[in-house]
Amino acid sequence: MADKLKFALALALLAAGVAGFYLLGEQALIVRVLSVLAGLAAAVGTAWTTEQGRQFFGFAKDAVDETRKVVWPTRKETLQTTGMVFVFVVVMALFLWLADKSLEWLLYDLILGWKQS
Repeated sequence: MADKLKFALALALLAAGVAGFYLLGEQALIVRVLSVLAGLAAAVGTAWTTEQGRQFFGFAKDAVDETRKVVWPTRKETLQTTGMVFVFVVVMALFLWLADKSLEWLLYDLILGWKQS
């Protein structure tokens, strides 16, 4: 029950930060942005103390650790893959255009007898 109250408080703090942005409409933009950031920081700090918050931040840490294990492609591999994708798109576009024009000719000229000018 305490975790639910803390989570509700975190949402209220976040909402208060966003509300502060609009309530401080005549203040400098930096003050308004700091209001949102303060609300966000307070909400994150409060959510961190809940069990679900600790689980979420643990999950986020594990996700970052996993991205460090990924073997990212080299520049050459990226350019080659991008080139293959472009070539495939051009070939597929030509094929679809050819199929469309063939069906158009078949239906309009041969079957229906409508000669297009």
